[in-house]
Amino acid sequence: MSKYSEITPELYCLAEKIKKNCVIDQSLYQKYDVKRGLRDISGRGVLTGLTEICDVHAYNIVNNEYVPCEGKLYYRGIDVEEIIDGFTKDNRFGFEEVTYLLLFGELPNEEQLESFIKQLEFYRQLPPSFVRDVIMKAPSSDMMITLARSVLTLYSYDDRADDISIENVLRQGLQLIALFPLLCVYGYKAYRHYHLNKSLVIHPPKPGLSTAENILYMLRTNKQYTELEARILDIALVLHAEHGGGNNSTFTTHVVTSTGTDTYSAIAASLGSLKGPRHGGANIKVMQMFDDMKEKVNDWTNEAEVAQYLSDLLNKKAFDKAGLIYGMGHAVYSISDPRANVFKKYVKSLSEEKGMQEEFALYEMVERLAPEIIAKERKIYKGVSANVDFYSGFVYHMLGLPKELYTPIFAVARISGWMAHRLEELNNPGKIIRPAYKCVAERKPYVMLKDRPGNGL
Repeated sequence: MSKYSEITPELYCLAEKIKKNCVIDQSLYQKYDVKRGLRDISGRGVLTGLTEICDVHAYNIVNNEYVPCEGKLYYRGIDVEEIIDGFTKDNRFGFEEVTYLLLFGELPNEEQLESFIKQLEFYRQLPPSFVRDVIMKAPSSDMMITLARSVLTLYSYDDRADDISIENVLRQGLQLIALFPLLCVYGYKAYRHYHLNKSLVIHPPKPGLSTAENILYMLRTNKQYTELEARILDIALVLHAEHGGGNNSTFTTHVVTSTGTDTYSAIAASLGSLKGPRHGGANIKVMQMFDDMKEKVNDWTNEAEVAQYLSDLLNKKAFDKAGLIYGMGHAVYSISDPRANVFKKYVKSLSEEKGMQEEFALYEMVERLAPEIIAKERKIYKGVSANVDFYSGFVYHMLGLPKELYTPIFAVARISGWMAHRLEELNNPGKIIRPAYKCVAERKPYVMLKDRPGNGL
């Protein structure tokens, strides 16, 4: 370990001062009616803005009361389930169509969609020597850091980097949407080569392939994939493309955009948000939890054994001892997460193609048992159901995607939503976003250095 990474005794001592002196009395949050996380006790968000891009619907208002309902997700007012049904019936890939819808507020006709796909193909090319000079230099073991660094470095290759006109930001957005798959896959290839001593194989993207197809094409040494694999990855991208202005990374996009900064800085900030295990990194935790469960539970079909393991999770006796069943529950949804419901149908098909029906049955059992166990052992204010992360990690595992790319694949999808929100924020300029924090520190006099405790000892 280098001296720059070492935590010295002096740092431990200083850290103890923070742990002791920077603690806020929890009762003050109730006293001043602070909505921690910008949410009330039932999980509803504090209204901080307006958007036409996406609606996350989890409650109906009946007699002026919020009543939980089956979750729904709408892109530009259109039910995501209808969108997916539409392009799957036409035997088409849907991520590009959804990206068009999110950015421009309407569904494209055949000519518009074809033209848009060609635009993305045009931009799906990194600057000369970028792979060698940027991605291959000092590759990180964390692909989200690699992705954020690549995005910030692209600023230096843009002659109009600080131009925040709608036309220029749209151009930058289309380039980033097109380039994210390359930045992710090539970043992972560099990591494997330099950190794991694996062979380095770089495939350029292939014109005519969808975003989902190109990810598999570039990632796999033999460039091969099945139609089902590509279509399920495409649906994963569609379901992760957008989730309203209130999710942490998209709100970050709005906050940073409101300062008037450049696109690369705004998107790098959003990537930093998504990197967190409580946001984009949640599906990795789900996979790790299930890996531990498979080791500890002798009979995957035994409900009593599985239920005991889930109880142990909640009581901090299993896995990471955090007291959480990962993949269960959501900040907004209560009865159901529509993304998980849609995904589940396709996950079953893929598990059959991959011969992993036993694992899928275990997931189904946990999905059924976990809400009952959580309700029994926790005081909860709303329903608990499986969220999209519950199944997405399993899908990526069956697709053979490395865990290092789980969260970056989320970013490949969500960049469409981030750019739609950035353009909306710029097109409807308001004040810089600056919420209030109440200071609860006691007033104290200044003490001269010579008179402070400890002097002379």
